[in-house]
Amino acid sequence: MTTRSPEPTAARLRAALERYDDVIAAQGVARLPELDRWYQDELPAAIAARDPAHVTHAELVKLTEWKMARGVWRAPNLVLVRGNEARLVEKTSAEALATSPHPTAPIKMLATLAGVGPATASAVAAAYAPDVYPFFDELVAGQLPELGKVAWTLGYYAKYAAALRERAATLGGDWTPAALERALWSLVGGKTGAA
Repeated sequence: MTTRSPEPTAARLRAALERYDDVIAAQGVARLPELDRWYQDELPAAIAARDPAHVTHAELVKLTEWKMARGVWRAPNLVLVRGNEARLVEKTSAEALATSPHPTAPIKMLATLAGVGPATASAVAAAYAPDVYPFFDELVAGQLPELGKVAWTLGYYAKYAAALRERAATLGGDWTPAALERALWSLVGGKTGAA
C-alpha cells in the first residue's frame, strides 16, 4: 500500500494527469498504450452511441485485458470473462448502465458476470459515466488512507468512489472522478513506480 504525503495540490494533480500517457508508456507492458488509448478514447463513444447503452462481449474482454495490463494480470479471471455469453454481457451491461447515476447499482449488477469483480465493473461504469464513476485501482485507493486497507468489495468501492467524487467536486473545473483517478495513478508512477 502506498503511503500518502499531504494531499496533492490541484496544480500537481493537473501535471500528473498531463503525464498520464507517459506513465502508461513507462510501464513497459506490451499493448498497454494501445489498450489505454482504446479504453480512454474509443470505448466511451462506442457505449454512448448505443441505445440502450451497453458493452459487447468483445469490449468486456478487451477492457479486462486493459485493466490487467495496467495492474495485476489474473489469467483465470480473463478466462471467466471470455466464457460469458455475448447476449448475457449485452443484457446485463444495458440493465446495469441504465441504473446510473446510482452510486453502486451498476457495479453490483455488472459483477454478476463471470470473472467481473468491482474493479472490472467500475471500468465499464467509468467508461460510460466518468463524471460519476472512477475506475477502482489499488494504487489510487492506497492514496486514500482514510478508507483503510483496500478491500475488493462493493462497500469499499462505494467509499472509494464517494471520496474521489468529493475531491473532484472540490477541484472543480473539468475534474471528474475518472480523471482524478488517472491523475492519482500517474502521480505515483503507475504500478512500476516509473514516473
